[in-house]
Amino acid sequence: MGKYAGKKAVVTGGTHGMGLATAKALLEGGAEVLVTGLNERNLEAARKELGAGAHVVRSDATSLDDIAALGAEVEKALGRIDFIHINAGFAEVEPFDTVDEATYDKTFAVNTKGAFFTVQRLLPLVNDGGALVFTTAVADGTGTPGMSTFSGAKAAVRAFAQVLAAELLPRGIRVNVVSPGFIKTPTMGVVNVSPEVRAHFEKEGAELTPLGRVGTPEEVAQAALFLGFDATFTTGIEIAVDGGIAQGLVPLSQ
Repeated sequence: MGKYAGKKAVVTGGTHGMGLATAKALLEGGAEVLVTGLNERNLEAARKELGAGAHVVRSDATSLDDIAALGAEVEKALGRIDFIHINAGFAEVEPFDTVDEATYDKTFAVNTKGAFFTVQRLLPLVNDGGALVFTTAVADGTGTPGMSTFSGAKAAVRAFAQVLAAELLPRGIRVNVVSPGFIKTPTMGVVNVSPEVRAHFEKEGAELTPLGRVGTPEEVAQAALFLGFDATFTTGIEIAVDGGIAQGLVPLSQ
């Protein structure tokens, strides 16, 4: 019997990268999983990779209509649920003085509004004693150039999680946050950049990370699932999966 046998889980932004890795680990452990995504190519690839044990649903995190429909779909497919990983995200690297209203609105709509209202809609379906894990980013607490809107949006999510952790104490529902650094996902966490820029971003990430490499989606998934299922006396915290960046670690000179 798998570690997550009998458990039911929802992973938003679960069709690629860190969310997909979380969904795969849950399925391998025997859970029933519903994942969301928006990109049709990613949705189809996830259906093939995750197989019949997963429910793959198209849902736009910026649309309250889609969020309402997602709630109905989760209730129909899974009924009660034990775990939600709120992972859908969007980032563009852009200097502060060039950010326009459209980019600002989209960044907050996906990362902040989407996270807030998705949880609000799904929360009545979560079993008492269940768990929520939000994905933020190391940028939510560091001054990372080009990440002003993304940093602000994810910092807001971190604040939501802390308040929600307090509000859900009577139900025994734990709420925690996983904060990735540079992670080798298909997009490296940013959109609308060329493969060359993405490769440079990965190289730079390895150089900036105290452990000397970028992380993997599986490492983030392990942290999210630890918070979701193993850390049963832990709520309201943020775990950094960043190779030491947020801690300001400096390796000794060779």
